[in-house]
Amino acid sequence: MQGLSEQIAEAVQAIREHWTETPRIGLILGTGLGGLAAEIQADAKLAYSDIPHFPTSTVTSHAGQLVCGTLKGMPIVAMEGRFHYYEGYSMQQITFPIRVMKALGAEILIVTNAAGGMNPQMSLADIVIIEDHIDFLPDNPLRGVNDDNLGPRFPDMLETYDRELIALAQKTALEKSIPAQKGVFVAVAGPNLETRAEYRMLRGFGADVVGMSTVPEAIVAKHAGMRTLGFSIVTDLCLPDALEPVDIDKIIRVAGEGGERLGKLIGGVLEQL
Repeated sequence: MQGLSEQIAEAVQAIREHWTETPRIGLILGTGLGGLAAEIQADAKLAYSDIPHFPTSTVTSHAGQLVCGTLKGMPIVAMEGRFHYYEGYSMQQITFPIRVMKALGAEILIVTNAAGGMNPQMSLADIVIIEDHIDFLPDNPLRGVNDDNLGPRFPDMLETYDRELIALAQKTALEKSIPAQKGVFVAVAGPNLETRAEYRMLRGFGADVVGMSTVPEAIVAKHAGMRTLGFSIVTDLCLPDALEPVDIDKIIRVAGEGGERLGKLIGGVLEQL
């Protein structure tokens, strides 16, 4: 059976046939946030199905392609759509693109998502800079035999989200008059949303926003020695006593509204790196 390192090498080779630059940034665009990909000066766009060992995105709002080029003058490789545990993929499959980004040369991972806001101080389309996370997913992407060439057996999660990058994001948001606040993200398996009781529990544990992604990617980025900056856009309000039925079209629309501001914020961060 082929090892993880060999699979990574095959994926990198396939990408290098179309793009030879070394990215500094790896970017993951979540639900409704594909608009930022249009701002990338793309040298190559590769469908996930054309990259060896990449899963296929099954979420309709995810384009399912890797965009390679520059953004604000910064060489970047961006995932226009990600993979989720609820799609049936293993944690290793979900996080495989992070391994490939690292092997291509990326030093920093910027990860974005659409999330439910549990903090009553949050409003729709708010930007949340992730300062920490809680992992309620039923598996771990590092489970199994560890390849010491990829990262340590027992990586600490002391600073999963880079403090200097968080401070830079806050500074940039202030300079550009973009409302943004820090918060704790909690990852759950999905695909169903949570019950009132579960929202109360998650909020009681200290989480501000809840979603079905990001944490496995951040764990593997930490394992690989990458610096991570994470953002959530509040696309629905998860207040137990004021819940409304889920409206996916509305969630995507709100994500697009917040995504415009987040795109400006990420662009401003890249200009200062």
